[in-house]
Amino acid sequence: MLGSLNRGGTETLMLDTFGRKDLLPDCVCIYRKTGVFEREFQSAGVKMQKIKPSTNIFAYFRALRQALRKEQITIVHAQQPIDALYAFLACLGLNIKVALTLHGYDLSTGKMGKLILKFILSRTTVNIYVSHHVKEYYSKKYHLQSDRQFVIYNGVSFSKIIEKDMNNKSLRQELQIAENIILLGMVGNFVPGREPMTVCRLLKLLSESQKPFHFVFAGKRSDAHPEIYEDCVKYCKENGLTDKVTFLGSRNDVPAILSQLDAFVYSTDHDTFGIAVVEAMAAGIPVFVNDWPVMNEITENGKYATIYQTKNEEDLFQKFSTFLQNKEIYSLKAKQSSEYVRNTFSIQNHIAELNKLYKSLR
Repeated sequence: MLGSLNRGGTETLMLDTFGRKDLLPDCVCIYRKTGVFEREFQSAGVKMQKIKPSTNIFAYFRALRQALRKEQITIVHAQQPIDALYAFLACLGLNIKVALTLHGYDLSTGKMGKLILKFILSRTTVNIYVSHHVKEYYSKKYHLQSDRQFVIYNGVSFSKIIEKDMNNKSLRQELQIAENIILLGMVGNFVPGREPMTVCRLLKLLSESQKPFHFVFAGKRSDAHPEIYEDCVKYCKENGLTDKVTFLGSRNDVPAILSQLDAFVYSTDHDTFGIAVVEAMAAGIPVFVNDWPVMNEITENGKYATIYQTKNEEDLFQKFSTFLQNKEIYSLKAKQSSEYVRNTFSIQNHIAELNKLYKSLR
């Protein structure tokens, strides 16, 4: 079950999952709202069914219940707490299991959202988390039964990830960046959970040290939280970085962008997994990320990326300077990192873990 079919981390994961229909059990995707991804979902090969809630919520529950019975569903896998609640109520009296994946924290969840979480987390058959840190957070906060909590890492469809190609110059040509200038970047929308200002402060230090560079931010401005984007743009203008920093906005060619970067720099406030970081590692480029527990988890405590102290641009600058002096060593580490994430976080592994859990519920 999905909410809308707009572009986002959860929707991308589900689209990549449906793209491997050959590995999935028979399934149907029930969603409530349309979105920009609708055409892609419709062509993925998995049966799609839109059931839109109306002012009469009981009519929605009846329609959902009828659909589940008609499709002979045995397990409902919700991707949001509200959908898990809808499924729980629609399945009352039926022998249907309800699973919920927690893709985010509850840090910005309102009162009603927290009431829904508190109610549904103890009533689902199982809860799934995208990292061990997220599992520990929810288990402790909501006092959940340990035998019903599982970790299944997000998967990435690495077939779309392009390995670094020295002959690919399209981004440099687009931005008119000379070959002797190091090309850096960060991918991710300007939304709560990301912390791009630390990266901006690093760029000021790089500029003051006379190191030639150009940095690209690939990600759109949030309508709900425009200040995250606007503060970064303002900082870059005030510190003379306008000619060295490009805000690309939303892009559909992120894999190609990653493959052209000389390094990837990321700063998070409270990511639950870090798909952008995994994709950068898969592209075979050096990755710098702060020591948020989830990032320590997916990089094996910095074995496969360079970890710096959260919100400490001085520490990041020192570690980045070391990279500039030892590019060959970092390039070798990046190749090892690419192999590691491709083996660990593939969409095939994600689906295999889902199938294992589904079978245990039957």
